[in-house]
Amino acid sequence: TPRQVKAPKAPKYARRLVPRMPKLDKYNILKCPVTTESAMKKIEEINTLVFLCNLTANKKQIRYAVETLYEVKCFKVNTLI
Repeated sequence: TPRQVKAPKAPKYARRLVPRMPKLDKYNILKCPVTTESAMKKIEEINTLVFLCNLTANKKQIRYAVETLYEVKCFKVNTLI
């Protein structure tokens, strides 16, 4: 039997009611600031911020989240798993 040519689908309506949101938005990337003694020492002496972040976020996403949420300029992002 010869192969039949399938016409491209033209749906009458969208199958999904609401479009999906990105899983990692700026509020989901940064979980909470760290408030341990060593983190407080870094905040006071070295002028750094310490956060718990989502494990799947990369450095560019973390930098974007910090800059937009806290309105600061990031010099460098260090990560530790």
